[in-house]
Amino acid sequence: MTAKLDLLVVIAYMAGILGAGFWARRRATTQDQFLVAGRSVGQWLYSGTLAAIVLGGASTVGGVKLGYQYGISGMWFVFMLGLGIIVLSAVFVERILGLKLYTVPELLERRYSASARVVGGVVMVAYDLMVAVTATIAVGSVMEVIVGIPRTPAIFISSGVMVAYSVLGGMWSLTLTDIIQFVIKTVGILFILLPGAILHAGGLSAMQARLPAGFFSLTHIGAGKIVSFFVLYFFGIIIGQDVWQRVFTARSVRVARVGGIGVGLYCLCYALAGALIGTAGRVFLPALGNADAAFAEIVNTVLPVGLRGLVLAAALAAIMSTASACLLAASTVLLEDVYLRLRGAGNAGSIVQSRVVTLALGAVMTVVSCSMHDVIVALTVAYDLLVGGLLVSVIGAMMWRRGTTAGALASISVGGTLVVMLLAWAGLDSDLPIYAGLGGSLLVYVVVSTAGYRARRAAIE
Repeated sequence: MTAKLDLLVVIAYMAGILGAGFWARRRATTQDQFLVAGRSVGQWLYSGTLAAIVLGGASTVGGVKLGYQYGISGMWFVFMLGLGIIVLSAVFVERILGLKLYTVPELLERRYSASARVVGGVVMVAYDLMVAVTATIAVGSVMEVIVGIPRTPAIFISSGVMVAYSVLGGMWSLTLTDIIQFVIKTVGILFILLPGAILHAGGLSAMQARLPAGFFSLTHIGAGKIVSFFVLYFFGIIIGQDVWQRVFTARSVRVARVGGIGVGLYCLCYALAGALIGTAGRVFLPALGNADAAFAEIVNTVLPVGLRGLVLAAALAAIMSTASACLLAASTVLLEDVYLRLRGAGNAGSIVQSRVVTLALGAVMTVVSCSMHDVIVALTVAYDLLVGGLLVSVIGAMMWRRGTTAGALASISVGGTLVVMLLAWAGLDSDLPIYAGLGGSLLVYVVVSTAGYRARRAAIE
């Protein structure tokens, strides 16, 4: 009976966001409305939806996992995401909004060439699709433990809901459902699970007495991990299509800047909350065989029926908001930057095309999610590809006038190739791919661009 009540709470939540998707379908009447909500979103909607996509399955389930393994130093993963959002909002949003773009790779065409847009688009699709996969994996692990639905059926059910409302209303669906998800997530994680877990562990003083001292050190996770989190997630969040596409929805620079900085600060609080929940769980669940299940097992242990369903809905809110945002981002880039450019089409796609591509990628996301397990590893692969392949050329497009098309293409190709090769050689959880990919990308961008710039200057003179 208790599991049925929790399941009813989750069903009610999913029915609610599906209803919001059907309602939003009426507003998504043009491609501009479908992809960027008509660039008309105000302060509160913008803040809530941006927070919802940044703090997804990996941030919630993965953040608790790291807290369970390393203590409060597990906060650095989500902390770097928040820091990146603050810098993006304070430094780059005015320039980004002034460009009137749909996608990040579109910037590469304006600054370099159409070929740079296509190559960058392929990398961005791989990134966003993999992030969507991490969120969908998290759905399976949470629902399997708490509600008892086997992992694969749980993935198919949740993916079906996410794909449905994304296809129905595009960005308007995501904006409306993300507000619902943001409220549920904030209440469930910060105001129910966090104090519940700490109290169940006996309070902070009991946690300190029963756990090794390292669990309350900010550096226990290791300097290497902290640096790799900075390189991957701080820089990655600054250039991610899923985040930029939300920035494009803001109706003014002030909305994007104030809202983004507020969201970044919220992320810092969420980072500490997740780590503390995991740390508390280590006290009363000291011998979990699978740390990925820490979040779900803590919820099962700490909360009574009903509240457990609410927190499960909060976890699904966090997960599904990121998955749907990245699914729409991947479909937007695949259509606008890859498919239409390869066909030689100079205009934007149609709503029908966007819906078809979103549906197709949703099917791919579901299948891939059933074959992977570790949310942190899957997210690391995604950010390895994004940062190693695209960071240098995107930042160069905005900040360095001497950057050339040849330099950008070489940077994306070398960085992306190094990341893929080293992931295969050193393993998916290795830090080597991102350092080698980013270093190689920067080196060839500077060398090739400088040579091309000097050659042009010599020809003019």
